[in-house]
Amino acid sequence: MPGQTKELKAAAAGDYPIRPVPFTQVQFTDAFWAPRLETNRTVTIPYAFRMNEETGRVDNFRKAARLMSGPHAGRRFNDTDVYKAMEGAAYSLLLHPDPALESRLDELITVIAKAQEPDGYLYTARTIDPKNPAAGAGPERWYYLRGSHELYNSGHMFEAAVAHFQATGKRTFLDIAVKNADLLVRTFGPDKLRDIPGHQEVEIGLAKLYRVTGKQAYLDLAKFFLDERGRPRERPLYPADSPFALYNGREYMQDHKPVLEQDEAVGHAVRAMYMYAGMADVAALRGEADYIRAIDRLWANVVGKKIYLTGGVGARDTSEAFGDAYELPNAEAYTETCAAIGNAFWNQRLFLLHGEARFMDVFERVLYNGLLSGVSLSGDRFFYQNPLASSGGVERSAWFEVACCPPNMTRFLPSLPGYVYAVRGSDLFVNLFVGSTAEVEVAGRRVRVVQETRYPWDGLVKIRLEGDLPPGFSLLVRIPGWARGEAVPSDLYRFLGTAKEQAAFRVNGRAAANELENGYARIRRAWKAGEIVELTLPMPVRRVVAHPSVAADAGRVALQRGPLVYCVEGIDNEGSVRDLTLSDMASLASAFRPDLLNGMVVVTARGSAGETGGVGPAGAKERPFVAIPYYAWANRGAGEMAVWLKRK
Repeated sequence: MPGQTKELKAAAAGDYPIRPVPFTQVQFTDAFWAPRLETNRTVTIPYAFRMNEETGRVDNFRKAARLMSGPHAGRRFNDTDVYKAMEGAAYSLLLHPDPALESRLDELITVIAKAQEPDGYLYTARTIDPKNPAAGAGPERWYYLRGSHELYNSGHMFEAAVAHFQATGKRTFLDIAVKNADLLVRTFGPDKLRDIPGHQEVEIGLAKLYRVTGKQAYLDLAKFFLDERGRPRERPLYPADSPFALYNGREYMQDHKPVLEQDEAVGHAVRAMYMYAGMADVAALRGEADYIRAIDRLWANVVGKKIYLTGGVGARDTSEAFGDAYELPNAEAYTETCAAIGNAFWNQRLFLLHGEARFMDVFERVLYNGLLSGVSLSGDRFFYQNPLASSGGVERSAWFEVACCPPNMTRFLPSLPGYVYAVRGSDLFVNLFVGSTAEVEVAGRRVRVVQETRYPWDGLVKIRLEGDLPPGFSLLVRIPGWARGEAVPSDLYRFLGTAKEQAAFRVNGRAAANELENGYARIRRAWKAGEIVELTLPMPVRRVVAHPSVAADAGRVALQRGPLVYCVEGIDNEGSVRDLTLSDMASLASAFRPDLLNGMVVVTARGSAGETGGVGPAGAKERPFVAIPYYAWANRGAGEMAVWLKRK
C-alpha cells in the first residue's frame, strides 16, 4: 500500500486492542472461497460498473460536472452505488494489479472531482439542478438531512477514497474526500448546525478518513453525529402526506434515545448495523468505554431475541426494520443483504474490542448463510431480501432500482481474507478456517501461516507455522460455538440432543494440551518453524429448534452442519416442500455432491408429507428429501423453499 503506511500508523496510535491482519497479507487457496473471490473480481465488479452506467448512476456525476445535460436519474442515494463499486475495485487492485481497471477508476475520479462544488459539497441529486433537486433531497442543503442521504453518500465516498489511496498511493480521490469532510467539519457541530444523518454510514467513513489523515476533527465529528441522536429536533420534517414521511419516525433511524441509553435494536436494520459499527470505531479510537457498554447491550438484545438462524437481521418488510422481541417470520423475513454485511462489520469490531469467540461465531453464521446468499454462484444475480421460506414467487434479480446490495457485496468479498487472523501482542488469533497462506507480524517478527482445509465441507484444519517464531508466542484457535454444542451465544436457538464427538487438537501428530479461553483454544509451547497444528471439528448434521417465544418456528425444526444452515428446495423434492415433516427419530445423512451447484455437501433423510402435513393421518406419505446449504438456494430458478420443517 504505497504512500500511506506512515500516516496510518501515526493516526491509529489509539485503536482496537486486537488488530486484524490486513487482507493484503492473506491469500486464499481453497476451493470454497477463492473461486468466489475470483468470480467477484472477474464478474461481479465489472457487472456493477456496467449496471451503474446503464442505469444512469455514473451519468449523474457527468451531469453535475456539466459534461452532459439532463435531469438527475433515479434515487437521491444512487451516488453510493458508484462509490461502493469503486471501493470493491480498489480492494481488487490491491490483490490483483489491473492497469485497465485502475485507469477506469482514474476516469471516474476525474468526473467526480468536476462534479464536486468549489466548497467541497458533493451530491449529484442537488448539484445537477439546485432549483429542482431529486425527490427527497430537500429544497436546500442539509434541509431534510434525515431523509436526504447527503451524509450517507459522503460516508461511502470516504470509504472508497481511502481504499483507492491504499491501493494506488494516489491522492486524487482522497483529496476529494478530504475537501468534502472539511466542509462537514465547518458545517456541523455543537455551535453550528445540529442535526443527524438519517441513514448512518458517515461515522464509519469519518473514522477511516481519520486513520489515514490523522485529523482529529473527523473523529470528533463522527462522535458528534452519534451523540446528537435522541436530542429534541428543531429542523423541519417531511409533511405527513409526503412519501418520505417515513423519515419522521425517530425509532426508524435510531434517533428515539441517546445512543448511550439504547438497549434494544429498533428501526431500520441497515441503519442500526452501520451505527453500531460506527460506535465501535469511535469507542476504540477515542477510548469511549460507555460506548462499548452500549453496543454490548444492543448485541445481547439482537443475538438473544432478534437474529435469524441464518444470521440475517430485520424482520419487517414494510420498513426494512427490526420487529419486536422474537418476531422472526420466515416467508416475510426482510433480512436485507446490506444488513447482513453490516452485522458482519459490527461483530468483527466487537471481537477486536473483546477478544471473545462468540462475536466471530455470529460473524461466521452471517457469512456462510445470510450474507453469502445475497449473490448467486454466477456472480451476476442478487437477493435484496433473504427470506427463510418461499412458496415459489422469490427469485434472484439482475439489479434493483435501490441497488445498495450488489455493490456492497463487491466491496465485502475481496476484503474477506482480512477477517481470518488477528494479533494482540504475542497472541495470534485464528478466526476463520480457509485454505490460505498469510504473512503475519507477531511480536515484531514475521510469521508465515499456511492453512489447509476443505472447510466448510470437512472439519479437518491443518495450520503450519513457518518463519521467525517469537518466544512466548501463543496460537489461539477459535472453537466454533456449533462445535461446543452452542447454536448461537444465547438461548434463541439450541441444538436437539448432544454431539458424541468433541473438537480435538494435535501438534506434529500428537495430542496437544490447550486451554479454552473465551472460546479459543490457547496453545502455548516453544514453537519451531514447520510445526503443524491439526484441529478436528466433528460435523454431524444437527437439528435446531427455536426459543418457544418464536411463534413462526413453533413445532418446527431446522438443520445445520458445521457453520452451514440447510434448506429444502422444491426442485430437489418433487416440486413442493411446504408440507414436509421431519421426525425426531429419522436418520440424517450427508454426502458431498461434486456435480451439484459447484460442489456441496447435501443432507438427506426420510420425511413425510401430505395434505395434513404428514403427521400420521391418512393421506400423508413417507418420502425422502434432500437439503442443500441455504446460501445456494434459488440458483436454479424460482421454486418453493423452507429452512424450518414441520417437526414430528
